[in-house]
Amino acid sequence: MKPSINTTLPITHCCPACGLLCDDLVLNSTYPLSIKNACTKSISFFERAFTGKAATSSVAGKPTDLNSAIQAAANILNKANHPLFAGLGTEVQGMRAIMRLAEKTSATLDHMHSEGTVRNTLAMQNSGWQTTTLTEIKNRADVILAIGTDIVSSYPRFFEKLVLNTNTLFNRPKPEVIYLGLAEEAAKLPEIMSALNALMNAKNPLNKKPDTDLIGGVTIASLKLILAKLKAAQYGVVVWSASALKFPQAELTVQSITQLIAKLNETNRVAGLPLNSGDGDSSVNNTSTWLSGYPTRNRFVNGHPEYDAYHFSTKLQLMNCDALLWVSTFNAYLPPDCEAPTIVIGHPDMQFKKQPDVFIPVGIPGVDHIGTMFRMDSSVAMPLKKLHETELPSLSDVVNRIVSQIEAKLS
Repeated sequence: MKPSINTTLPITHCCPACGLLCDDLVLNSTYPLSIKNACTKSISFFERAFTGKAATSSVAGKPTDLNSAIQAAANILNKANHPLFAGLGTEVQGMRAIMRLAEKTSATLDHMHSEGTVRNTLAMQNSGWQTTTLTEIKNRADVILAIGTDIVSSYPRFFEKLVLNTNTLFNRPKPEVIYLGLAEEAAKLPEIMSALNALMNAKNPLNKKPDTDLIGGVTIASLKLILAKLKAAQYGVVVWSASALKFPQAELTVQSITQLIAKLNETNRVAGLPLNSGDGDSSVNNTSTWLSGYPTRNRFVNGHPEYDAYHFSTKLQLMNCDALLWVSTFNAYLPPDCEAPTIVIGHPDMQFKKQPDVFIPVGIPGVDHIGTMFRMDSSVAMPLKKLHETELPSLSDVVNRIVSQIEAKLS
């Protein structure tokens, strides 16, 4: 049976389908679902949330009640010495509960999209960076350089909201957008970024080469033109998506991008905008950092946090963990194969090929219960509203009950 939407709708709503967290969606009060100001990601997210199959908790593939599933999950984690908490597709309240459980169980934490996040983190840790916010881009940017991304694949309304929007504080003209190193060209970005940094140095020999010479498939003349436009900008912005840089040592390319931004800032104003990957990764990493001092790819040992951007990855930890807790509440992403006992807490529309040891379906943030998320630029925390009634608990409710079971066992 399809759930009905609360009769108080239509309401203005914040969409958690991507890191923009657009807060101008209007959902109607009748079914089928109608959404104003929605992008393709919004429509897909809400349609699946309202039309997905009903799910019940299960243990060893057999349906059971919620209490029994929570007890089974607690038993697995009680026996584990080094569990892995992965996926972590949740919002702030869910992550706060996960952190509490991780501390009790000496767990390692890693987000499903951390490969891209780590590339940014390593560059920031090594030399720092200068970044901006979506609001600043909307009101001030006059040149936007997109490196290795078309932006709209991840953020369908980016240009509508931030580039084409004429409702700005300073009546600035529409920014010029430059794309560099898209799709199959992305692997050439290390060479291209090194060349851009070299061309910033007037004494570098590269400046004496013919403008028709190619570097990474781009003429030197084109690279010089890009630099000229950034140098002439009143407020230039360099955008990149670390998750799209799928080549070895991609963090060095991110560092080349941040070094270019720093050099440009010696004479004019240029800022960076690292794009996130979604599924609450900005919210999860911010929450983890508040509570432990580290972003994900951290773990607790006897209640004390540790951090290792390489060894604490899901890929490596799957080889050593003795329990896996997989969390994915925004989307029905399935857990990776794991020989250890597996607990899945997540989207009610998950369809498993291999049944986990414990499955607990939970409500979807921004649909079934309220929540809080950080926008991709981490400058604004947005509230998520509850849209309709459901019998499904929230992730934080379930995890806090598992914590209570574990504490009761220890006392």
